[in-house]
Amino acid sequence: MDFEIIGEITRTETIASGSGVHNRLRLQKQYGQGRWRKLKGVARVRLVDGAIRLAEIHWYEAHGIGKREFKLKLPFLD
Repeated sequence: MDFEIIGEITRTETIASGSGVHNRLRLQKQYGQGRWRKLKGVARVRLVDGAIRLAEIHWYEAHGIGKREFKLKLPFLD
């Protein structure tokens, strides 16, 4: 991951769940069986160069497994 999430993720929304998650089979192979969902939210992030920015974050999550594979979406929100 080329960024660090600072604080909590707000304005969380589900993008896809169940069979709507295109990478579901890969996620199950890599992390285990679970009810996989793709989510998005807004958080402050620290970039590699030390800059702190407000950004939209996407990730996958399953109950009992947790949050995996965070992605930073551009452009920044601030």
